[in-house]
Amino acid sequence: MSRRQNVRKPLSPIDTAWYRMDEPTNLMMITGIFTFEAPISFETLKSTLRQRMLRYRRFKQIVVRPRLSILPPYWKNDPNFDIDSHIHRIALPEPGNQETLQELVNDFMSMPLDYSKPLWQIHLVENYLDGCALLCRLHHCIGDGIVLMRLLLSLTDDLPEAVWINDQEEFDDQIYQQVRTRNSGSLIGSWSRTRKLVRGVMETGKSTLNDPNGAGSALKLGFESSLALANLLLLEPDPSTIYKGKLGVRKHCAWSQPIALSDVKSIGSVTGGTVNDVLLTAATGALARYMRIRGESTGGLNIRAAVPVNLRPTDEEIKLGNAFGLVFLSLPVGIEDPLDRLTELKSRMDKIKGTPEAIVAYGILNAIGIASNQIEELVVNMFGEKATAVMTNVPGPRETRYFAGQPIKDIMFWVPQ
Repeated sequence: MSRRQNVRKPLSPIDTAWYRMDEPTNLMMITGIFTFEAPISFETLKSTLRQRMLRYRRFKQIVVRPRLSILPPYWKNDPNFDIDSHIHRIALPEPGNQETLQELVNDFMSMPLDYSKPLWQIHLVENYLDGCALLCRLHHCIGDGIVLMRLLLSLTDDLPEAVWINDQEEFDDQIYQQVRTRNSGSLIGSWSRTRKLVRGVMETGKSTLNDPNGAGSALKLGFESSLALANLLLLEPDPSTIYKGKLGVRKHCAWSQPIALSDVKSIGSVTGGTVNDVLLTAATGALARYMRIRGESTGGLNIRAAVPVNLRPTDEEIKLGNAFGLVFLSLPVGIEDPLDRLTELKSRMDKIKGTPEAIVAYGILNAIGIASNQIEELVVNMFGEKATAVMTNVPGPRETRYFAGQPIKDIMFWVPQ
């Protein structure tokens, strides 16, 4: 059977969940910006994406909803696929600075993708400072932040003059071989203890099948998972603050000047915290300051953040789809001293890392994908009530990467609320 044959492939339950959760006020779309200090030729961009990105079959497929609602949606090759429907160019109005780029991103973050076509778009944004930017929009059902970052960076080079050998090979529907294996080292998520737990689940399952006497370990893990599920379901709704309320259709993005990773690591080294601990401490402080500026009291207050946790094995090839769980981290916005706040956050994070909470949340997300619409709405609302923010740290490259011959300056992404 030819690999190019139009075989229908059902979405996985968790990818189905992200597909079905789309709402006008909360589009299930990942929006990203790559900035460059020099212009990129539109024809070079199109040629690069045609050769590299379209090797992944998913980007030439549409999602089809079966007539029977009980059947899962499926991927199908788009018979009318045209790359020109997905790659566009646009020029920023003067003065072509960060503020005007932010306004443009706001517009596209608020605009749904066209469901009659493959669920992605890339805009070349010209007249941005002295260079340009790439504005990428991809539906969450294609993949999560970790795998999409790995995939997009697999389209880049470590030298500006690198030559791509296009052998026209099209990657399989489910497993997507890495185009650049050297990119993977810096793009694997942290949370090693959670990954060990995932591997432990897999190994426990295998050993239980092969050795019935080893069932005690599986029962213990099952008890811990049940306890984590109970704790998650029994979490009180997050307190009402200026950050809680009905979502609107119009979205707004913003970004700061970059902070040197070496500075963040230095703080972590002195305090015994990780990069994530330091970044979460800074973000929590910013949330608290904004509340106080708006006249809200933060004394003794805690609000939760949903923190995605990568559940992929460290050596896994690029495999599109979603493979992450969630943990609910209580942010101590009521602690004003940064060092005390870091110490408390680290303690809370360490406690979460030793539990199967992320795997339990992953299981719930899978269940959403096969549940009725009414059950799905109830579960989604439950998740929404228990957290105020989404905070995620997707590792990027540790060295300069080149795309279409130009060095990438900055990378930023935004996820659904």
